[in-house]
Amino acid sequence: MPDPTLNERQLAHLRTLHRGQLVTGRVTEIASFGVTFVDIGGLTAVIKIPELSWRPINHPSDIVTVGQQVTAEILDVDVERGHVPLSLKALQEDPLLDIQEQIGHTVTGPVTKVVSFGAFIRVEDTANGLEGLLHNSELAGSTVEIGDVLTVKIVHVDVTRRRIGLALAHGPRPTEPRPA
Repeated sequence: MPDPTLNERQLAHLRTLHRGQLVTGRVTEIASFGVTFVDIGGLTAVIKIPELSWRPINHPSDIVTVGQQVTAEILDVDVERGHVPLSLKALQEDPLLDIQEQIGHTVTGPVTKVVSFGAFIRVEDTANGLEGLLHNSELAGSTVEIGDVLTVKIVHVDVTRRRIGLALAHGPRPTEPRPA
């Protein structure tokens, strides 16, 4: 049984939609929990954070604004629940494919995060650029901190798992361990 909150016109429109179809609508609301609501011909569709961009974002307002017209791809149509999830990133080229072509190249970027198993380095020269992992085994006991700038080589790109592996490039090493 279809969603009882939908009127006949909305239900008829919902039944014309299909997965993979491109729709244009207007952003009506950006929820605090990270969902963007879009009016597509009288129906409310949603775009969840992972479907807004291939690049890391903090909040949907980094990508869209209320009142903005957007074109997105329909990911699914659930007539029973009246749900239509959308994707903006489906219409964007995956930047990881460009990074994959740079395997073996050297890049310089800041340390953005230090974790128990290594450090993440921004490999693109933009604030929301993609990051790769420099494993602890590459650091050879040296310590790095957020903001340190390192020269690294792109050694592995896994498009499926969304991972970039890095190695230290020859040249300046990170600073020696800092006193506690």
